[in-house]
Formats: sequence, C-alpha cells, structure tokens
Amino acid sequence: MNQQEKLKAEKKYNKWIVVLSIAIPIVVAILFGVKIPNVEPLSFLPPIYATINGFTALILVGAFLSIKKKNVVLHENLMTTAVLCSAVFLVLYVAYHMTSDSTKFGGEGIVKYVYYFILITHILLSIIIIPFVLITFVRAITKNFERHKKIARITFPLWLYVAVTGVIVYLMISPYYI
Repeated sequence: MNQQEKLKAEKKYNKWIVVLSIAIPIVVAILFGVKIPNVEPLSFLPPIYATINGFTALILVGAFLSIKKKNVVLHENLMTTAVLCSAVFLVLYVAYHMTSDSTKFGGEGIVKYVYYFILITHILLSIIIIPFVLITFVRAITKNFERHKKIARITFPLWLYVAVTGVIVYLMISPYYI
C-alpha cells in the first residue's frame, strides 16, 4: 500500500475519531450527573477501576518495550489490550458515579493542593488523550507506521500519565470513601 492509499484508508476513520472524541466526554459528563434511584451504591468498583488503570500503565510500558525490541505482534496485542482496559475502566467509572455520591477529598494543606493538581491534570488529559489514542490506533491499523510513530511519541507519555495518575488519585482519596 502506497502513502496515498494509507492516507485514504486513514481518512475513512476521521469522522469516527471526531465523533467519539466529542461524544465520549459529553456522555460521561451527562451520565456523571445521573443518579440511578433505589440502586445499591457500587462501592466496590473504585479499587477495581484503579487496578485497571494500573494494569493499563503496565501494559503501555510493556507495549513500548516490545516495539523497541521490534516485537510488533506483542506490541499490537498489548496496545489492543490497553484500549480495551481503558474502555472497561470508563464503563466501571461511570457505573460507580451513577450509583454513588462523589467522595470529598479530606486532606489539608499542601497535600490538598497536590491532590487537586493531580486530579485536574488527570481529568483534562483523560479528555485530551481520546483523539490521540484513536488517531494513533487508526494509523497503526491502516499500516501508516511513519505517521503512527510520530503521534505515538505524544500519545504514549500522555496516556501513561493518565493511567498512573488515575491510580494516584484513587490512593489519595481512598481513605475518605464512606
């Protein structure tokens, strides 16, 4: 497949990338405000979705190391797993917030500022990373590897930051869960 054909194949996905990059944060924000009445809070979910974030971080590092060693098949499998983990995380996160009240952070002093800095950057980057992940993934499946590598250099550290800070946010707020 020549470069022209790769770009054409890539363009077929552009509408989906734009739609998903806009729809996912909007739907999550809307569902975050919806409370399902008369449902037992799913209070067991935060440690599960925090663990999924931790696994995602490890998978991303493994995928990075595998591609450095030219193990393309392992890299592809790990990246597909990372995308699936992120999707499962999102479903569990929304389910928790649709059944439970948000937990207030109880820390004080400098810890409070550190927590909110990590939380805010985590949330903002979790929105920003969506199109990066989708574009990076599409460039891989359309075999446009030169363009894939260029954006992956941006996507990888951002996605890794989001995964790691998700775990940190959980660890910092977990003492305040009711």
